[in-house]
Amino acid sequence: MIARLSSGQPRLDAILHGGLPANAINLIIGAPGSGKTILTEQYIFHNATLDRPALYLSTVSEPFDKVIRYGQSLEFFDAKAIGKRVLYEDLGAVLRDHGLPGVLSQIDDLVKEHHPGLVAIDSFKALRAFAADQTEFRRFLHDLAGRLTALAASSFWVGEYDASDSTSAPEFAVADAVVALRTSRMAERQTRILEILKLRGSGFAAGEHAYRISASGLDVFPRLADLLDGSDYPLSPLRQSTGVEALDELLGDGYWPGSTTLVCGPSGVGKTLIGLHFIFQGAKRGQAGVIATLQENRTQLSRIVQGFGWSLDSEGVHLMARSPVDVNIDEWVYELLDLIEKTGAKRVVIDSLADLYFTIGDPVRFREWMYSLSQRLVRKGVSLFMTLEVPDLFELVRISEHGMSHLSDNVLLLQYVRSGTHVTRALTVLKTRASRHEPEVRSYEISEEGIVLGPPVAQLAAT
Repeated sequence: MIARLSSGQPRLDAILHGGLPANAINLIIGAPGSGKTILTEQYIFHNATLDRPALYLSTVSEPFDKVIRYGQSLEFFDAKAIGKRVLYEDLGAVLRDHGLPGVLSQIDDLVKEHHPGLVAIDSFKALRAFAADQTEFRRFLHDLAGRLTALAASSFWVGEYDASDSTSAPEFAVADAVVALRTSRMAERQTRILEILKLRGSGFAAGEHAYRISASGLDVFPRLADLLDGSDYPLSPLRQSTGVEALDELLGDGYWPGSTTLVCGPSGVGKTLIGLHFIFQGAKRGQAGVIATLQENRTQLSRIVQGFGWSLDSEGVHLMARSPVDVNIDEWVYELLDLIEKTGAKRVVIDSLADLYFTIGDPVRFREWMYSLSQRLVRKGVSLFMTLEVPDLFELVRISEHGMSHLSDNVLLLQYVRSGTHVTRALTVLKTRASRHEPEVRSYEISEEGIVLGPPVAQLAAT
């Protein structure tokens, strides 16, 4: 069993399958401003003890007083630990005067004096400029790695490398783990990305994981891409009401618990309203629900629900309203999952899928994200209701260009139907998985009571 070093951030530890390997050499790479020093300090302050303190060594790029000054703005930074369990030392002077041999000698002296359990060198890449040639630098790497291994300390080598350096820089061969931080740009959006390039002796969650830098440090949001879990899980055999009695009948007596429902239709046809029926009906029956919207803010949505006699302040109703302008899909989904866990919600409305898709722009990635979310919710017995706007007002050409209808247990179609000089709203249940349903096209009206289903559209046309 490999001993692990926790970051203090459970989601990051999950990416690393429990944490970085302890007593190993960890290379933290990225461009200036990517958060390398912050991530390293997170590990330092979370793991340093009085018996095995952390030794943070700055070279010629980051003076230690600057590192400390900016570190004090972070929540995990413990000023009382400085000089006791977290020790900062500046190698800049000895590096300039005595080169790499002087650095090794200085590290030897510091190790004998403090017996550290963690050693960080920032910036490590800056050391290469002080080697006479590649041979000297490789000899330095060998000697330093030997010292740190004998010490049984966890080491962090921090530097402004990029992934292309992995084929030429010898540091990458020596390191047991390589954590890369970078920025990805899509159109006008910039997303910070964490990726594990190497983790010796251990598996890890591959791919790109989003992160943000805040006062709490690096907050990481693992890429949502779940494999099939073949284990059994309980589901209630009792159906859930949609909140619209006539719609319950069309669906074969409502939704199954843990089911996924997709409602499609053009703008203004009532997609959000059917979702609200579902949430408020659940709250009425003691089932908490979450409205996750990228369409309206709280004030706008409050005005809408009040028109139908509801209130966002009702017990069991929880709102997660976010702007689509600055949304990262993985950050958003972990906020949603945390809220579901906190509130015990059994019903969730996402309004709308189109807004989430445009935050990622990749249909394959979006499909695996959607599959993973629906699988997580169904295993918790949480029913998911999603809206999707389609461009066709009267004659539907397609439901979803991203395959979302295939992942849904129920598919409802809302559309406008021409009836002489009038336009009628119509609802059709296109699909209910593992259940009978009535696929007729039913007219409906939006009244003060919400959605009120009327007779089949065919009967209206005949009159």
